[in-house]
Amino acid sequence: MSSSQTTPSRRTATLLFAGVAVLAFVLDQATKRWVETSMTLGEQIDVLPPVLFWRYHLNPGAAFSIGTDHTWIFTLVQLAVLCLALWYARRLGGSWLWALGLGGLAGGVTGNLTDRLLRPPSLVEGRLEQFGQGHVVDFISVPHFAIFNIADSFIVCSIIGLCALMLFGVGMDGRRHTAEQKEAE
Repeated sequence: MSSSQTTPSRRTATLLFAGVAVLAFVLDQATKRWVETSMTLGEQIDVLPPVLFWRYHLNPGAAFSIGTDHTWIFTLVQLAVLCLALWYARRLGGSWLWALGLGGLAGGVTGNLTDRLLRPPSLVEGRLEQFGQGHVVDFISVPHFAIFNIADSFIVCSIIGLCALMLFGVGMDGRRHTAEQKEAE
């Protein structure tokens, strides 16, 4: 079996990236919409008690509600991460795993960035009030840990996967590179 049959073309990898990004974004926004229309703020629904609940929460900060007074900084960081993911996606060629990881990261970041830019108090009645300070809808509740959403899940899983790819020396071309090979290039 030739390597062209085991690794995607640049076009296929780019399409996979885009498909995963769109899937992550749509799932995130659809579940947030479902929570907003079917639950009241603060309401909790048992899913797998005592380890998993749906709990409608608006997060004004970052992870674990950190930095609630400086949310606009996180918005700028999310914009930078999205730009980097898109820039690296242009370099894809030969790795399904890099395409999946970058796509999940881009889609997840776009989901939370949409909340930051288009939800109150950032946007109120169609007017920009406070740039990048919209509250993120969170609803997946794990007691004694966190409340998060689908976008957060894609971001965390993607970052773990991308770090593993780097740790094991898997390049964006899908080949494993040793330290000696990297120095020779």
